[in-house]
Amino acid sequence: MFNYFDDLARRQLSGATLTRDEALAVLTSTDEQLLEVVAAAARLRRAHFGNSVKVNYLVNLKSGLCPEDCTYCSQRLGSAAQILKYTWLKPEEAVAQAATGIRAGASRVCLVASGKSPSDRDVDRVAGLVSELKSEHPDVEVCACLGILKDGQAGRLKDAGADAYNHNLNTSEAMYSQICSTHEYSDRVRTVEQAKEVGLSPCSGLIVGMGESDEQLIDAVFALRALSSESIPVNFLMPFDGTPLEGTWLLTPAHCLRILALVRFACPDTELRMAGGREMHLRTLQPLALHVANSLFLGDYLTSEGQEAVADLDMIAENGFVVLGRTQPDELGADDAGTSPGGPLAIRRRGAGTAMAPNA
Repeated sequence: MFNYFDDLARRQLSGATLTRDEALAVLTSTDEQLLEVVAAAARLRRAHFGNSVKVNYLVNLKSGLCPEDCTYCSQRLGSAAQILKYTWLKPEEAVAQAATGIRAGASRVCLVASGKSPSDRDVDRVAGLVSELKSEHPDVEVCACLGILKDGQAGRLKDAGADAYNHNLNTSEAMYSQICSTHEYSDRVRTVEQAKEVGLSPCSGLIVGMGESDEQLIDAVFALRALSSESIPVNFLMPFDGTPLEGTWLLTPAHCLRILALVRFACPDTELRMAGGREMHLRTLQPLALHVANSLFLGDYLTSEGQEAVADLDMIAENGFVVLGRTQPDELGADDAGTSPGGPLAIRRRGAGTAMAPNA
């Protein structure tokens, strides 16, 4: 029997480029077709990434206190979300937080700081952290995420040893003014291009579930393809109380899988990361999503808690995958430790900026 999505994967493996009509077919596929969609996307994932899962670890260098008005963000200007708020971590604390994630299996550390655009002093501060991390962990990739860059700042991070720079497009150009008024979509595109120009690996992705149409979602994914983003994190909206998108629950687990599959079909050989909000939106379909995405964040996010790190590592091993950089599956947790995915959003109270141990 002819399988449209399997044939689509075959054509992608032969070098075809996903069209808008094909992208829409993935997004509008039925629940009866869901496993066909996932199996076809999994062919592409396996062809380019085998059975490995890249583990990434976030360090929130400073939390809250942002002058931007992005409607989705708990750190935005005027946010009433009860998140941790602190200014820059001390260098030794930031390095120690990163080391925790590395010991748990992370091969990339993401250094993130809230704000519209870093000052030159901020860039120098982060460049020092990058240099120290690369000195202590030379095989670990370091990605910086500091906002909209000014001329020369990307080069400073590259010279310090940074491997990548993250700046998400988040949504389509047509929708951008609905989610932010303090900067423009073009500012984000320009920052990604600046990173590319100096040799930093461009990391740029999405936030889905903000009310975007299928057409707008396709626009955003195709824009990432045009930018040659080498790492695409897909974030699923976490509708924090105290933000304009509070109470916005538009995603189903099945549609989250379709969105991941769309990105995989559009960018077959690109690192695809299931990122923030995966626990509450994919829920029990997280293991199935690993057959489409080849990357995830371990432990906690910027201002919310993720599922227990041991549960993530167990999930990877139980589904026949190995952590990138390791030749054998990790030993499963003896007591099946970990929280059930899909519970209420939990504000982060541990790790960076606190006296409590991080989740890794």
